[in-house]
Amino acid sequence: MNYEIERKFLVKGEYKSQAFTHWRIVQGYLSSVPKRVVRIRIKGDFAYITVKSTVSGNGLTRYEWEKEISVSDAEDMLRFCEKEIIEKTRYLVKVGAHVFEVDEFYGSNKGLLVAEVELQSEDEAFEKPEWLGKEVTHDVRYYNSMLVKNPYSEW
Repeated sequence: MNYEIERKFLVKGEYKSQAFTHWRIVQGYLSSVPKRVVRIRIKGDFAYITVKSTVSGNGLTRYEWEKEISVSDAEDMLRFCEKEIIEKTRYLVKVGAHVFEVDEFYGSNKGLLVAEVELQSEDEAFEKPEWLGKEVTHDVRYYNSMLVKNPYSEW
C-alpha cells in the first residue's frame, strides 16, 4: 500500500494562467468514514476506485490504494454513492520542485478553491506561491469526503 502526504490550502489569487494542464473531475463516495474512505472518480477519460485510510492523527499522512476501472463501471458506481457528487476542475501548477493541484468546485461547493501539494515527508519544505492562502490541512471540512456531507454553500 502506498502513502500519501499532502497539505491543503485555500487559494486567494490568480493561478490559472500558471497552470500547465487541467481536466474535469466527477467523484462520489461509497464510504466517507474518515478511517476508510472509498472514492469513485472520473478524471477526464479515465476512472478510478480509491481507498484511503488515516495513518496518524495529524491528517498529513494517509494510506492510499488506487486502481483504474472503466468509465462505464465508474458511472454505474456513482449511482450508489453518498448524497452529494463532487464536481470540479483540477488545474496543475508547477511551483519550484512541486506541482500544486488547484481544485475549482461547482454545484453545492461552488466558490471553493483549494490547493494541495503532495510531499515526500511531513516536514519537507516547499515554495509557496503568492496565490496560496490559509492552510486548511487540519480542517476536515475541506476534505472532499466531508464536502459531500456538508457542502461549502451551507457553511
